[in-house]
Amino acid sequence: MNNIWLKIIILSLIYIDVYATSLQQELQRHWQQPLATQGEPPSDLTSLETSLEPKDCATCHPTQFKDWSQSLHSHAMGAGMIGQLVDMQAHATKQHQACIRCHAPLQEQAVSLVNSLLGNSSTNLHQQGVICAACHIREYKWYGPHKNGQPTANDMQKLPHNGWQSTPIFKDAQFCSVCHQFKPEEYSLNGKLLENTYEEWKASRYATENKTCQDCHMPDRRHLWRGIHDPDMVKQGVEIKNTDFKQLYNIITAKLTIKNTGTGHYFPTYVTPKVIIEGYQEDKNEKLLPETKQQYIISRKVAMNLSKELADTRLAPDEKVTFDYNAKRHPEATSFILNVQVEPDAFYTKFYQITLKNGSAKKGKKLLQEALEQSQQSNFSIYFRKQSLR
Repeated sequence: MNNIWLKIIILSLIYIDVYATSLQQELQRHWQQPLATQGEPPSDLTSLETSLEPKDCATCHPTQFKDWSQSLHSHAMGAGMIGQLVDMQAHATKQHQACIRCHAPLQEQAVSLVNSLLGNSSTNLHQQGVICAACHIREYKWYGPHKNGQPTANDMQKLPHNGWQSTPIFKDAQFCSVCHQFKPEEYSLNGKLLENTYEEWKASRYATENKTCQDCHMPDRRHLWRGIHDPDMVKQGVEIKNTDFKQLYNIITAKLTIKNTGTGHYFPTYVTPKVIIEGYQEDKNEKLLPETKQQYIISRKVAMNLSKELADTRLAPDEKVTFDYNAKRHPEATSFILNVQVEPDAFYTKFYQITLKNGSAKKGKKLLQEALEQSQQSNFSIYFRKQSLR
């Protein structure tokens, strides 16, 4: 009996290893860098069926298109990105790829960008960011996750563009790692890769529990990819507790704890956002009294030229930090405020300001000014409490 169970275990391990290898090979084929062109469209399909334009996908997939339109994927080639690319040489395709391999991955988008920089573009495909085809089309074959209740052969024949190839890679966290994880040999600071989200997830309990990127960022297969820019998503990812407010004579003390309870990677995961915990006092006109302000910043702070890491106070999954406020009461203070402010684009805001100030932006100056304004408007609060003072 023991020998039988041993054989079963060995066979199971072999199956798991073969499956993992097959999955890895399929992912590598799907996400080869740079991506190859689609080639010639099949002659038996209409131009609508073979279109790479998201608006054409919306003809049959209106719900997915609506979700995508509201997501950051559809804005991945926004004013900030285009504003930098327009000052590059038109044929500097390797330089372009450093950005667009994730922001506009298709080879057709790379061609669209070159033509646009040359001033003779007939399409704006590159401006539309991470489009439907970037994930779902390779050589005019359509790929997607397994359908609940797999269709029959007859069903597939009735579907547009000859149906699709179902594959498990769309439900695997590695699918997202192509753009959300630098390779070991790529850019790192202080021994940590600049983009390390997938490895952060692998090191967490979420990987052991098989709770993937898609489970949190694409629930019910919604194409929203909500993240640090979404107040509700951020609130779901952390637990905030405010305790021990005291006003003793002329001293004000308070504690506020933030715990990463629902984020399957570091909070926040990348170098661009910062989360500010702050306490301060206000006068009777609700004006902040600057000398009373105290802060604790949760972020990975790096030099603007990415030459070094200055600080890393991010929270790993299930990690927490406590902010302690302790200050004299200001003579004019009538209230005390605790606030948790999220600045999703903090790094970009400073980058745009420096770039515009030093004059390095030429053709892209107007676009970077637009991007700066957008980044400054992305800030929001996830916790606010006002306490009257005696």
